[in-house]
Amino acid sequence: MMYLSEVNEWDIVKKQYRYKLKSYFGMFTSLMMIQLLAILFSFNGTGMSGGSSSSLDFEVHYFTSDILQVFMMIWAFISAIIITTKAYRNDDYAFVTNRRISHFSNVLFLFSASVIAGLTGYLAIHLFKVITFMLKDSSSIMVESLTATGLLKGIPASILYIFLFACAGYFVGMLVQFNKIFAVLVPILCVGALILDGMTGDPTLLVSALTFFGSEMSFLLFLVKILGVSFLFLLGSIGISNRLEVRK
Repeated sequence: MMYLSEVNEWDIVKKQYRYKLKSYFGMFTSLMMIQLLAILFSFNGTGMSGGSSSSLDFEVHYFTSDILQVFMMIWAFISAIIITTKAYRNDDYAFVTNRRISHFSNVLFLFSASVIAGLTGYLAIHLFKVITFMLKDSSSIMVESLTATGLLKGIPASILYIFLFACAGYFVGMLVQFNKIFAVLVPILCVGALILDGMTGDPTLLVSALTFFGSEMSFLLFLVKILGVSFLFLLGSIGISNRLEVRK
């Protein structure tokens, strides 16, 4: 009987997962819009340097995928918050389900959405390059060559960053569902912490967070860090959800 129960639970998880892929299609439409918007903002460049001599003045503008990546992480964060709202949670009860099954299907959906965002983001980068060559003087553009190793590491890294922000959004969404005061408290704490950190004259909070993930040279350790922090966010979400059920 236990074996049959486990099989049935997994079948329900798969049904909920497929249902969410279809019913949350609007999120992927918004992803496309976000990527187009990020491409538009990227035309201003992400950095600039320059110099001059007695007979020459020059400026170097840098165009990277950083803006696109940031936009996709924000999209993942907000999308994860949305699926924790009461209306979306009630959709799960169209199936014979429990909170654990709902969490499993949500995590599968968030990971799938992160994969789609990472892959389409890579295509969007190439679209940005093509448009840049069409609109700007191609003779003055230098493109950094992409190696197979860079590609194999870059796309998974992008997916993992997006998934991390999705898990963070899921955790924040559960906090807000537990008590609406967190909708105000969380932004205040985040912004306040950054302001106080900046007032010290040597900001370290955001730099430390970026260094913890971004400076890791070993992809395996990077993977462990991302998945470890994501797991803590998901574990916290499940704990809050259990308290939420008790409150009801």
